[in-house]
Amino acid sequence: MSGPRCFPLAAVVGQPLVVEALLLLAVDPGLGGVVIAGRRGSGKSVLARGLQELLPPIRVIQGSCCQADPACPSDWDDATIARRALLSRTPPSHWIPSPFVQMPLGVSEDRLLGSVDVTRSIGRGEAVFQPGLLAEAHRGVLYIDELNLLEPHIANLLLSTVAEGVNRVEREGISFQHPCRPLLIATYNPVEGELRSHLIDRFAIALSTDIALALPQRVEAVERVLQSAEAPMSFAGRYAAAQQALREQIAAGRRHLRRVRVQSQQVRYLVEEASRAGCEGQRAELFAVRVARAHAAMHGRRSVEASDLRRAVELVILPRALLLPAQPPPPSPEARPEPQPPEPQPEDQPEDQREDQAQQPPEPPPEPTPGGLPEFVLSPEGVLLDPALLAFSALAQRRHGKGSGGGVIWSQERGRYVKPVFPHGEIHRVAIDATLRAAAPFQTRRRRRHRSNSRHRASKGRIWIEDGDLRVKRLARKAGSLVVFVVDASGSMALHRMQAAKGAVLRLLEQAYRHRDQIALIVFRGERAEVQLPPTRSIVAASRRLERLPCGGGSPLAHGLALAVRLGLNARRSKDIGEVVIVLISDGKANVSLSRSLCPQAPALGTAQQPGDGDQAGIKAELLSIAAVLRSKQLHLLVIDTGNPWQGEALTRDLATQAGGRFFSLPKASDQDLAAMAREALQQPAAGAGWLS
Repeated sequence: MSGPRCFPLAAVVGQPLVVEALLLLAVDPGLGGVVIAGRRGSGKSVLARGLQELLPPIRVIQGSCCQADPACPSDWDDATIARRALLSRTPPSHWIPSPFVQMPLGVSEDRLLGSVDVTRSIGRGEAVFQPGLLAEAHRGVLYIDELNLLEPHIANLLLSTVAEGVNRVEREGISFQHPCRPLLIATYNPVEGELRSHLIDRFAIALSTDIALALPQRVEAVERVLQSAEAPMSFAGRYAAAQQALREQIAAGRRHLRRVRVQSQQVRYLVEEASRAGCEGQRAELFAVRVARAHAAMHGRRSVEASDLRRAVELVILPRALLLPAQPPPPSPEARPEPQPPEPQPEDQPEDQREDQAQQPPEPPPEPTPGGLPEFVLSPEGVLLDPALLAFSALAQRRHGKGSGGGVIWSQERGRYVKPVFPHGEIHRVAIDATLRAAAPFQTRRRRRHRSNSRHRASKGRIWIEDGDLRVKRLARKAGSLVVFVVDASGSMALHRMQAAKGAVLRLLEQAYRHRDQIALIVFRGERAEVQLPPTRSIVAASRRLERLPCGGGSPLAHGLALAVRLGLNARRSKDIGEVVIVLISDGKANVSLSRSLCPQAPALGTAQQPGDGDQAGIKAELLSIAAVLRSKQLHLLVIDTGNPWQGEALTRDLATQAGGRFFSLPKASDQDLAAMAREALQQPAAGAGWLS
């Protein structure tokens, strides 16, 4: 459901769990945040903005960059601490509404963390800190829309700083720190790309708004949005009482939170639930304990009860669940126990047996589960069938699968400006902002030094830049990968290799658009190699070019690899290609030298039909030199030997070893096998393991 920016949270229809999660975050800001997944128009931003209206006003110190609380001197920033020492008393304070800061997708590291204030630094002659978004959002709401599209290093930096609770800036002559504990709310649309699992794990609660509403609920949602658009004041007045009740609930929860106690048995119960659900790490049980305490405080209780534990499992453990409890199979008719005769009644028993039973103490009843929960909450009879919780479960995420994007290319030539760096080598783009920030603290001293020079007396407002101040832009752009299939079309197994390679190309192209990958095909036969399919992501173009593939003749393996090297390097320079993987499919029987392929009229090392021993040694030397080039240029090689394993694999195995690649012996590799190996090869370079030593 979508609506105006000031839509009351109490008027939201059909999202009770998300609303409750936001209230719990407001009660305990240390929860780590709430992430909300949902498609367009499902009300994610309305829910995030609605929380800000429920937060009570805060008292802040005047002039503080991070809304410092006058009652908590331990949470003051460095500038406020220095000012208090200068005044010998607490600076004056005033009341302000809780801040709401939305972080843009293209935010830079300087804008997020803070940097040098150029204007004030020039005037004072020293580095002056300019607060960033993290300082502005302290004690308020920090809202991140489209978290999955945020740059990875910015997302990691943000979550690490918020988790630590302190932002420390040590850069460009600045040494400054301030507290950073905002209410972190993030939203994203799964259709536009999945969110990395380690980012989700940093949030305490992860829910989804993609639940099917009943027809009356959808009608009610539309009517409320229309009423709010037509008469916002009267619509807000209609829900004023409900909004005030939520405000009082948050305020009471914050007061009671410190006094809420949780028993060790209840902590053990949550740990067992997280273990049985297969949750990775220990964040699940840590966040679950905090959610249980916040839930109890929000309802005015001094101790955690069964309902608090159940809500903690539903909101924290279930979205992280990777396992389900095994269901016992129904008993077969053969395994049914035979009916037992009825036990004798006391009056039918002998007198001595009745005396023994009377002397024995009664068996104690089984110990109840801590908090009064008698069974595993993730049982089929429990909350697992709730669609609002299943929408964001880790099981559902794993079932649908996640796409792994191509990666990022860092350069100084083109892309999005990410951060300033010191120049190395040729300078392409100067970071004017960072250069001015680096030079600003030294302007007073430099003006005094150049004042005696008559040429510079007239330039009163001139800014002096020296070599040590220079910064350049570090640019980043999203990139994919290029898979170059180099297929041996000679020999008796050529037809099988070509069909398998064609099928693998088409299989990989099905996911190429989503992963930003491109596929190319090189075929070598006779005396030369040819590019049958240039780098492309089009299935139609690939199908047309791969209808008829030539086979038979000699095996110019060296020319095929050399052509793959040139194709990969050109694609890396001219296209947004980050990784290049060359998949060589051959039986390793190379018998045409590179010189013969490049100059057909020149004298050959030997005939293609009957090469001599010296010729084979020269061909192997050429191949190993090309493999060394592959290694030096960081082009990853995957060798699949389709020859007879009993006839030796020396050449292909040596190629893989020299290039720092991988080797497989598959005499009858299918298209599915080739596609699976290529996908694995695309993931290995991104992880940086298993390739170059």
